[in-house]
Amino acid sequence: MIINDVAVHEELTAAFARYEQALVSNDVAVLDELFWQSEHTIRYGGGENLYGAAEILAFRNARPSAGLERSLSRTVITTYGSDYGTASTLFSRDSAPGKTGRQMQTWVRMEDGWRVVAAHVSVVDTTA
Repeated sequence: MIINDVAVHEELTAAFARYEQALVSNDVAVLDELFWQSEHTIRYGGGENLYGAAEILAFRNARPSAGLERSLSRTVITTYGSDYGTASTLFSRDSAPGKTGRQMQTWVRMEDGWRVVAAHVSVVDTTA
């Protein structure tokens, strides 16, 4: 198995960047597109446990659309073979001083492109 094949890594990096842009601009249609449309898709968030694409979409439609801007750091994207990868990043928001967000996504190449099949988002106190 090839880890971080250059072409595959570039593809997943682009998909991750597209996801991030959709997230901070609250482009729910793109966010929904980039999550696998399956009852097997899972997203654990800061205050919610979402099972299936329908629950994830309902959450996205109900959340506030303001204050989504954030800064990323320590982003690590790793691909395994040509159809599987992970994206992990830390994030901070001006609206949450003293807090560090953590986001991990599992991506799989489906027939219609790269899709998130599992995601975890949590926030912890920032350490000195």
